Amino acid sequence: VCFIPGGLDCSISFISHVLGKVCVQGRQKEILSALVPRLTDLTKSDCIWQRMCWRLVECVPERWMEPVLLGFVQRAPGADALSRLLGNLVVKNKKAQFVVTQKMLLLQYSHTTAVLQNLLGYLSLDSLRRPFLIKVLQELLETWGSSSAVKHSPPEQQQYISKAILICLSHLKEPEMESCRQELLTSMMEGVKCHLDSNLPQIRRLGMIVAESISSKINTDGPVLKFQYEEDDETRELKSFLMQTSPSSAVPGLPDDDRNEEADAALPLVLKSDKNPQTAAPLMPDEESDAELDSDDDLVPYDMSEDKELKAKAPLYIRDCIDVLTGCEDVDKWEATVKALESLIRKNPAATREVSVELAKILLHLEEKTCIEGFVELRQRAQVAVLTTDPIPVAKYLTSQFYSLNYSLRQRVDVLDVLILAAQELSSPKSYGKTKQFGAPKPCIQLLPGSDSSKDWRRIVDERIKSKTRRFATGQSQVEIASSPNEFNSVAGHFFFPLIQHFDRPLTTFDLLGEDHFVLGRLVHTLAILMYLAINTVAVTAMGKVLLEFVWALRFHTDSYVRQGLLSCVSSLLHSVPTEHLLEDMTEELLETLSWLGVVVEKDPDGDCRRLALQNLLLMENLKKKLKTVPS
Repeated sequence: VCFIPGGLDCSISFISHVLGKVCVQGRQKEILSALVPRLTDLTKSDCIWQRMCWRLVECVPERWMEPVLLGFVQRAPGADALSRLLGNLVVKNKKAQFVVTQKMLLLQYSHTTAVLQNLLGYLSLDSLRRPFLIKVLQELLETWGSSSAVKHSPPEQQQYISKAILICLSHLKEPEMESCRQELLTSMMEGVKCHLDSNLPQIRRLGMIVAESISSKINTDGPVLKFQYEEDDETRELKSFLMQTSPSSAVPGLPDDDRNEEADAALPLVLKSDKNPQTAAPLMPDEESDAELDSDDDLVPYDMSEDKELKAKAPLYIRDCIDVLTGCEDVDKWEATVKALESLIRKNPAATREVSVELAKILLHLEEKTCIEGFVELRQRAQVAVLTTDPIPVAKYLTSQFYSLNYSLRQRVDVLDVLILAAQELSSPKSYGKTKQFGAPKPCIQLLPGSDSSKDWRRIVDERIKSKTRRFATGQSQVEIASSPNEFNSVAGHFFFPLIQHFDRPLTTFDLLGEDHFVLGRLVHTLAILMYLAINTVAVTAMGKVLLEFVWALRFHTDSYVRQGLLSCVSSLLHSVPTEHLLEDMTEELLETLSWLGVVVEKDPDGDCRRLALQNLLLMENLKKKLKTVPS
């Protein structure tokens, strides 16, 4: 920054043009890293330098305004400094107004949190700029509450918009809150519904946090919304934006001691009470404590330290378990039965096969009578045990119930989880293994027990052998797993084909292609896992062809969780189906899938979908040359 001596008038429009030209040519960082700190210091106490700085930015041509403005916002040390540097630029310049209120907030989402705080704090620091703050909040809430935006925008952009909304709310004053209270309430109700309908936990949690924050601002005295979600660093960061101090609340001209006193006075009373925890509980007078003494306290209690609680015994037969689970009123016996059911099923496979379908039906509808720790897991493990013991009839029953009426979404998801766990268990080799040692066998000498001299003799011999033995490599013990047939081979089709058969038939209470897209996402992921586990099975080629048609029918689904599952299906298909069968039976389908994967990599808004599509393209790289050589 140069000084002009003698008080001469000058025009700085040439410097503005130079600044804009340098920034648009890609040298924004170099020039503004030196210019912004210097101007920040000069404008702290000199109003003339403030006006010169305002003039410098206002004279930048509109075609170069965006990089200059973005550089100032990124490098300003705070919102108050940015206000001194830019003045009311957004009020005077339409291009700057578009960049600040539209492009940096709604069209871009890569800026840091500090940039957001600078930008929105700048809008809140002047009465002429505050209408833009309210306008920005309304547009952010409109985007946040749009179901189309929630479905098609990436999670990073939705997190960025949520941060901007919370920062805007922290800057609103009470009169402004009163004027837009009803609009905030309407936007909150629409937005929280869209977010809770999402299949992604991150999106649902963002909706809960923003809705809680809006509710706390609207209802300062009455009841507020409260959701249950897991607290983590991201959640605490989002909530901290609502509690931050507005940049306009700092009182200029006060000494540091006065500011500290005011800050202490503004602290909540709860924090002050923590300093003197002893005064929280008043002491009871001696007269009252004596009056509450009872004469029965002199009696000596019975010694019950060795008493043992009588526990109900679990049934020993499968049919007795069915009777207890369906009609027993003894809660202790019911609880013991639930805990012992899995082991009883695995110990008695023949008896289980006689009542397998009936037992599967009971477990599917079983509800918790008492507060058993891990009840859901116990029930699920029992269901898996029944399904692995008698796979075909139980799988037929469960897959038919998945598309039946009068089932909750939770029960349908339970069916999918049980099918996955049972398929994993059936496809895994049985771990009956022997530890096989590699290396020289050690001599085994049997010694009489209880002889101290024998122990000393053995220790001496071992030390001698160790000292005179040279080892070039030490072999590691390996478990030689006993070979066993893949039990999933003969039943894979009973798990897979009934699930994929009726996905496009809506029921009265169940519509996979409509509002129940969360269950559709779980179904797609389940099919991908079953396809992966069906490697080297007889039905794998037929399963792959049907799955590829299924993927092609749903490839344009609007929910990112469903699209991720479809891409996982393609990965499982490429992994499980032999290459020669892919080339012989699915040539046209693979060419179409290849083209679709290229579109997903380039245009899908979800980052996970793009990553999965790229992985599939890498897997298909070896097939490209072979596909081109196959005659059409």
